[in-house]
Amino acid sequence: MVFKRMLGAFGVGAPSVDTVLATSRTLPGGTLEGEVRLKGGDFDAEIEHVTLGLVARVEIEYGDSEGAGVTEFGRLQVSGPFTLRKGEDRTLGFTMPVPWEAPVSEIGGQPLRGMVLGVRTELAIAKAVDKGDLDAFAVEPLPSQLRILEAFLGLGFTFKSADLEAGRLAGVDQRLPFYQEIEFYPPPQYQGLVNEVEVTFVATPDGLTVVLEADKRSGRYSSGDAIDHFTVSHDDALRTDWPGELGRWLQRLSEYGGHHGAPHGYHDPHHHPYHDDHHHPQHHGSGPGMGAVVAAGAAGVVGGLVAGEIIEEIFEDDDEGGDDEW
Repeated sequence: MVFKRMLGAFGVGAPSVDTVLATSRTLPGGTLEGEVRLKGGDFDAEIEHVTLGLVARVEIEYGDSEGAGVTEFGRLQVSGPFTLRKGEDRTLGFTMPVPWEAPVSEIGGQPLRGMVLGVRTELAIAKAVDKGDLDAFAVEPLPSQLRILEAFLGLGFTFKSADLEAGRLAGVDQRLPFYQEIEFYPPPQYQGLVNEVEVTFVATPDGLTVVLEADKRSGRYSSGDAIDHFTVSHDDALRTDWPGELGRWLQRLSEYGGHHGAPHGYHDPHHHPYHDDHHHPQHHGSGPGMGAVVAAGAAGVVGGLVAGEIIEEIFEDDDEGGDDEW
């Protein structure tokens, strides 16, 4: 989505801005390329800077209540000071890095319901900043992440939704101020054990930390949520038999109430890693076993997903509601 608007903060006849992305899709650790196109207004304008920000809709807890706001998770100054002459056309090219921890928002061209990402353009004139152009973009999963998502669907899990939660994961070297939860409903054979399973990825250039949370049903071995995490390299993730590993993890939940951890991982039934501003030392193992992954491909994952919200409406609501609310 690209739209153009007059910079209302600077009055009638002010410059206008239009940011155009060369591609609207990228990967964690990738880049976004494009142009910021400026059109001079009815007067010369002293531009202080042109800056881009990567923004996302994030769920925030306030005590016993919850809300949502816009959080910036990447920033790039495209230009410093210059004079934009009356009626002048000026184009500023950019290449913007995307963090490795960027959340997945689309798979095989299918949006994940609940995920909203955008590039926001800021133009500063005379110490006033207009956040005037907001363009949607999508983040596709890394191949290593896709293998794990494929495995859940291959086991019969059904995609529920995805969201971003403000906070930090204990025991994980997390850089962004939020983390993503991708939620699945269980297939019939696990419905007596768990209500849903949530998957969180924290990616780096070398690999993934994967956090698994099973929202357990009450029962003989129930101890609330079963939360585990482990680390695997990108290469090992592509060679791992994830359906087998995840199936064994779920079997352990059934037999021992989740007290034996994730595949080759660590589990502490008394500590919840979410919404924790301090990193606690936890043990996490290397990648689980080897073997060929029986993968249905990206199309198989798409079959289990639900289309995303109408992103244009959400962005327009953000413009009307201020800087911090969608």
